[in-house]
Amino acid sequence: MKLTDLNVEQLEEAAGMLKAIAHPIRIAILSYLDGGKRLSVTEIHRLLKIEQSTTSHHLGILKDKGVLTSKREGKNTYYSLKHVSLSYIIDCVCKCTNPHLES
Repeated sequence: MKLTDLNVEQLEEAAGMLKAIAHPIRIAILSYLDGGKRLSVTEIHRLLKIEQSTTSHHLGILKDKGVLTSKREGKNTYYSLKHVSLSYIIDCVCKCTNPHLES
């Protein structure tokens, strides 16, 4: 399916997802969640070395736009990519910014 086959609502949703991803911290979050990984807010904020409140803010944006999903387990909430195909976007961004990764 091509983007031109989608209706206006689907195109707006796609644009919203891309806008949500288009931030350095959010790209980093997605790269940590790539490959089916699930991480808690605490794990992500420690990996990124940023405040937990900042991490929660960015996770909220990504979840709100349909990029991430979350599951509460006890005291922790674990985040993961909502769609496996988002890994292709992460891979593409990495290859576009690091020409040595091209195969």
